[in-house]
Amino acid sequence: MRATRTAKELAGIALLPLALLPAVALALPGAFSGGGVRRWGRGRVEDLRAEAQAAQDETAAAFYELDTAQRELRITVETITAAADDSRQAGRVAHDFAAFGERIDQVSHEYIRTVDVHDLDSENLDAGAASRARHDFVRVRDELRRAKTDLDTFGQSLAPLLERAENQLRQVAPAVESAKRALLDATAALDAVREARLAADQLAAALAALGPELRLLNEGPAQHGIQPTVRRAEEVRRRAEAITAEAEQLPRRAAGIDKRLSSLRTRAQAITTRAGQVEPVLSELRRRFSAACWQDLQRVPEQAAASVREAESALGEARRARDEQRWDDATARLAEVQTLLGRTDAAVSAAGERLRRLNEVSFDPSKEADRARFAIRDGQRLAMSGRQIPDPRHAGPLDAAVERLDRAVAALEAGGRNPDYWLFLTETEAVRAMVSSVVEDIRQGKS
Repeated sequence: MRATRTAKELAGIALLPLALLPAVALALPGAFSGGGVRRWGRGRVEDLRAEAQAAQDETAAAFYELDTAQRELRITVETITAAADDSRQAGRVAHDFAAFGERIDQVSHEYIRTVDVHDLDSENLDAGAASRARHDFVRVRDELRRAKTDLDTFGQSLAPLLERAENQLRQVAPAVESAKRALLDATAALDAVREARLAADQLAAALAALGPELRLLNEGPAQHGIQPTVRRAEEVRRRAEAITAEAEQLPRRAAGIDKRLSSLRTRAQAITTRAGQVEPVLSELRRRFSAACWQDLQRVPEQAAASVREAESALGEARRARDEQRWDDATARLAEVQTLLGRTDAAVSAAGERLRRLNEVSFDPSKEADRARFAIRDGQRLAMSGRQIPDPRHAGPLDAAVERLDRAVAALEAGGRNPDYWLFLTETEAVRAMVSSVVEDIRQGKS
C-alpha cells in the first residue's frame, strides 16, 4: 500500500509545473532522500545528546582536576601545619583549607547527583531532557572550575609558608640521623665498658629509656610534626652523647680512683712518720721558750695519730666502694681522706715551723719589727700621696698600727729572760695585715 501510494504521488508531481516542485518535495516525507529515511526530530535529539555528553565529559574532567588539586594542596597544608611554630597561623591555614573542603564536597555531591539524574544513554531521551542535561552539566562544570580557581589562588598564597616549612623539613633527616648515630655510639661505648668488666647499670638504664623516643622518631614528622620531631631528635642526641661521654670516662675514672687510693695511702704513711717527729720538736720548744709559745701545740701528736687512723679507715671504705664500682661513694671517701690528711699535715708542719720562726725572732727580734715599720711607712707615704692632710679613714688605722707595734716591742723587751716571742710574732703579723688592708683601700679608691 505504501509503495502504491508513493507511486501515485510521484505521478502527480510529474504533472505539476516545475516552479512548484521544490515546495512539494519539502512537503513529502523522505522525498528524494537518495535511499534510507531519517526523521528530522530524531536528528535534533541526537545532536543534543552529543552536546550533553560533551558537557558531561568536560564536567568529569573538571571534577578530576579539582580532586587532584585538593589532594596536592592537602599535602602542602599538612606540611605547613606540621612545621608551623605559630599554632594560630597553622590553625588559620587548616581552617581555611577545611572551608574549601566543605565547598568542594558540596559541588562534588552536586556533580554526582547530576550524573545520577541524567541518563544520556537512554533510548527514550528526548530533546528537552537532553537540553536540561547539557544545561545542568555546564552549570556544575563552571562551579567546579570556579572552585579550582579559588583553590589554586589559596594554594599560591601559601607559597611563603610552604617554603619555610620545606626548609624546616630539610632539618628533620639530618637531626634524626644524628640522633641515631649518637645512640649507636652510646651502645658501642657501653659495650666497651662491659668488656672492661666495669659496671654501667645506670648508663644502661638511661640508654634503654631512649628506646621509646627512637620509636617516636621513626614514626616521623607526618605524625608528630616537624618541630617536635627536630626537638626530640636533638634531645635524644644530647642524652645519648652524655651517656657516651660518661661511659668513656668510666675507665679513666676507675684508673684515677686507683691512683688516688695509692697516693693517699702513701701520704698517710708519710704523715704518720712525720707525726712521730713532733714530740722531739715540742721537747725543744718547752726547753727553750715560754709556755705561751708552744702550749697550743701540746696535743698535735695525739690529734695527728687519731686523724691518720680515721683517714686509713676512710681509705678502706673507699677501696671497698671502688671494688663494688660505687664510683660516687669512692670519690666522696677519697675527698674525706684528703681533707683529714691535709689538716693533719698542717698540724704536724706547724710544730716545726713554730720552732723555726721562734729561733729566728729570738736571735734578732729587730728584723721582725723593722718589717712591720717598713710596711707602715709605705702605707703612710701612699696615704699622703697627692694630699696635704691624710684621709681620716686611712690615718686612723695606720696610727693604730704604729701604736700596736710599739706595744708589741715594749712587751717583748719587758719579758726578761723568757719573753713571749710567739705573741710578738702574731702582733707584728697583725700590724702588717692592718697596713695591707689600708693600702688596698687606698688603691681601690684611686682606680
